[in-house]
Amino acid sequence: MDVSLLLDGLNDKQREAVAAPLGNHLVLAGAGSGKTRVLVHRIAWLMTVEQASPYSIMSVTFTNKAAAEMRGRINELMHGSSAGMWNGTFHGLCHRMLRAHYLDANLPEDFNILDSDDQMRLLRRLIKAQNLDEKQWPARQAAWYINAKKDEGLRPQHIDTFNDPVEQTWLRLYQAYQEACDRAGLVDFAELLLRAFELLKRSKHIREHYQARFKHILVDEFQDTNNIQFAWLRLMAGPDCNVMIVGDDDQSIYGWRGAKVENIQRFLNDFKGASAIFLEQNYRSTGNILKAANELIANNNERMGKNLWTDGAEGELISVYAAFNELDEARFVVGKIKEWQQTGGALQDTAMLYRSNAQSRVLEEALIQAGMPYRIYGGMRFFERQEIKDALAYLRLMANRHDDASFERVVNTPARGLGDRTLETIRMAARDRGATMWQASIALLEEQVLAGRSANALRRFIELINALEDDTRELPLYQQTDEVIRNSGLRVMYEQEKGEKARHVLRTWKNW
Repeated sequence: MDVSLLLDGLNDKQREAVAAPLGNHLVLAGAGSGKTRVLVHRIAWLMTVEQASPYSIMSVTFTNKAAAEMRGRINELMHGSSAGMWNGTFHGLCHRMLRAHYLDANLPEDFNILDSDDQMRLLRRLIKAQNLDEKQWPARQAAWYINAKKDEGLRPQHIDTFNDPVEQTWLRLYQAYQEACDRAGLVDFAELLLRAFELLKRSKHIREHYQARFKHILVDEFQDTNNIQFAWLRLMAGPDCNVMIVGDDDQSIYGWRGAKVENIQRFLNDFKGASAIFLEQNYRSTGNILKAANELIANNNERMGKNLWTDGAEGELISVYAAFNELDEARFVVGKIKEWQQTGGALQDTAMLYRSNAQSRVLEEALIQAGMPYRIYGGMRFFERQEIKDALAYLRLMANRHDDASFERVVNTPARGLGDRTLETIRMAARDRGATMWQASIALLEEQVLAGRSANALRRFIELINALEDDTRELPLYQQTDEVIRNSGLRVMYEQEKGEKARHVLRTWKNW
């Protein structure tokens, strides 16, 4: 490849980052400064100029969407010659590592990922099992506590409560939660990172394997990394590794979930000979917007310091309207859009941004009153929809009978006559025996503890799961899914419901 193709169209600082000598580098990239382009061209430079094998390169991003975009742009630039490179999120790469080394990580081969909803359901069960009042000990707060401790790399045995009764209660819940997850072969998102870190720290041969393979590591959005991600990176990067991080201390907004903007400075201190390159030319905003942003952000303490600029137009001045309340705000916004429309502007070129979904109602009412058509973007993600999670829970339970979260989700979905009292009996039996809910159910049936109707319903459920696994074992996944939806009763359940939601669910399953 002609090297000029990698540098043409870049500004001087972008070229400096792309063509930087091998070593450790921090690219402090302001908003709209073309950092993704720099990362893509840097990877291409490593393969073309430095003759690096794709197998020796790992690229880390923060979202699956960003990872897919980077993968596509690299393949386009390199004409598909990037096969073998690891590209993904911290969680995705740690998941890949744990699948490859599940025995060393003390996990079953078929371990399942616990999403946030399933985590809440499990925590509520554990809170009830410990005779705690969920109003005083909310499951969401328990999840925050557990995830925060894992982000700091702390297991229950590492935490000192200092005889604080509140801390002792949260710690007891953490311990019970970890035992339940280990027993059922479940891994939550925070656990992916912590267990992968522990795997590298504990297993010298695995650590040296990855250090020998990955000679070039690139990390995007470094200001959003937490302690366990930084520690994982340090173990992955061997003494001969060249690490380039891209971040912006002015865009650190995730401190509330454990992100440490100081990791940028730690990188300069902990990675030998690290140098800093500043990307300050902005390609996204007008001059007036950048001047206002620079003035505002200059008030932040402990900045590394940069000043965004553009060679584009100054643009319109920024206007601010201080509304009396949310109704006045909605009226003003819709009025400005109407003015724009009356002067020839198209509604499709107009967008309204708001901080939270709760604010949309007043804005929608104002739009309806003005007779102005609109469309809401966003909403629930595909795999967070109830009907999708129900189908996935059947598939997960077929693969792993010890998955208590999936068991609870579908044992009475569709309704099969298993009430709250029966489920509570199963939960208590599982807790008392130190077993999973599946194991406890079989034991209760064998011991004839349950009443006739409940026992028959539970027995039919167990037979259903066993039959689904036997009948679909040799089928490809999409056919397994279709069989589960049809034979579990999920399809009939929604066919019997009325309304647009039920019709939407059936269309979704048809196209899945």
